[in-house]
Amino acid sequence: MNKKVAFYTLGCKLNFSETSTIARNFEDEGFERVEFNQPADIFVINTCSVTDNADKRFKTIVKQAQKFNKEAFIIGIGCYAQLKPEELAAVDGVDLVLGATEKFKVTDYLNDLSKNDFGEVHSCEINEADFYVGSYSIGDRTRAFLKVQDGCDYKCTYCTIPLARGISRSDELGNVLKNAEEIAAQNIKEIVLTGVNIGDYGKGEFGNKQHKHTFLEMVKALDEVKGIERLRISSIEPNLLKDETIDFVAQSNSFVPHFHIPLQSGSNELLKKMRRRYMKELYINRVERIKKKMPDACIGVDVIVGFPGETDELFLETYNFLNQLPISYLHVFTFSERENTVAAEMQGVIPHKVRKKRSKMLRGLSAKKRRAFYESQLGKTKTVLFESENKEGYIHGFTENYVKVKFPWNPNLCNTLNEVELTEIDADGLVKIKTNTFEEVV
Repeated sequence: MNKKVAFYTLGCKLNFSETSTIARNFEDEGFERVEFNQPADIFVINTCSVTDNADKRFKTIVKQAQKFNKEAFIIGIGCYAQLKPEELAAVDGVDLVLGATEKFKVTDYLNDLSKNDFGEVHSCEINEADFYVGSYSIGDRTRAFLKVQDGCDYKCTYCTIPLARGISRSDELGNVLKNAEEIAAQNIKEIVLTGVNIGDYGKGEFGNKQHKHTFLEMVKALDEVKGIERLRISSIEPNLLKDETIDFVAQSNSFVPHFHIPLQSGSNELLKKMRRRYMKELYINRVERIKKKMPDACIGVDVIVGFPGETDELFLETYNFLNQLPISYLHVFTFSERENTVAAEMQGVIPHKVRKKRSKMLRGLSAKKRRAFYESQLGKTKTVLFESENKEGYIHGFTENYVKVKFPWNPNLCNTLNEVELTEIDADGLVKIKTNTFEEVV
């Protein structure tokens, strides 16, 4: 009988793309992939280490796996596995821990699936992670995540990602296009481009630090790929989001009017302490240009609260800055001290109670911003890509500009694109569409 393997992914879209690729490698070796909530011989947990909470969740997931099979072989991979392999290996039940480069060869380490008293570690020094492994996710969601870049050369004072993923390096453009064509052949309607710092695309091809291609060149090439209805840029640094890219997206065949642009703070004083590569004035410029070219564009923002030295005044500066910007939603991160980062040693530590309060305030602002954005779209006709899950009698989907809609469940709508009129916002905050829109669909 084929051995069964299950996967659990913590963290970002990049992790999901890599999990999916690693899962296909298992299937190529004759393993049968099953859902994580089923008994399996092997459980692979792809970890994140952006926050303390992600670290803690790993132990919980290991216990979940053990409930399905006490004798299962449990493997930890991903960012936490690279940063703290010994700590992860010491978790009861963990048998194997693989670092940044080793995770892509996981099946090479499976000669013996006997349980170990202590987890076995194979983890390189991060400066050895200087080659690129392409990845994309299919079969897990309606959209596919396509990895185009990995690693980061930035030195933000709060961030461990360069320690976990190494230097900035990119996929060769021909391979990006080949992967996009493979995704298109699977009848997937939307690709989300992902990476650690995708605006830095082109650096590190073939191991060098020069840009062979630019992010804009990649975007233009992907726009020509046949069979992909939508392309979505995930997260891109404001200093790397150039006017030319914004202008191209505005008239593109496939790229949608949705940008996610990390801000982290609306205070120039804190941006300097964070060693970000822009000031808030540049951020205003990016948002204004997007809205000028694409008035209905959705703009998401990452922001950190509780960074050392964030006084009440500086927090309110960020709050007011975001409140005045025509943005659509926030991803709020509560600052947590990470080992081997400059910020962990900074003066002016903010009490956890204050961090929590500020986080709640910004999440409230995010809800207000999303509501206002959704209201601005009512009465307009947009194209919805419907998901494939029945959620309490409704099918959900997203418009090109990332408005989440709901409609009474109809399996014929799964993974289809449909023009709809946005009519009202329901009690759950989602947008309803005209009830007679799909009368002809049976």
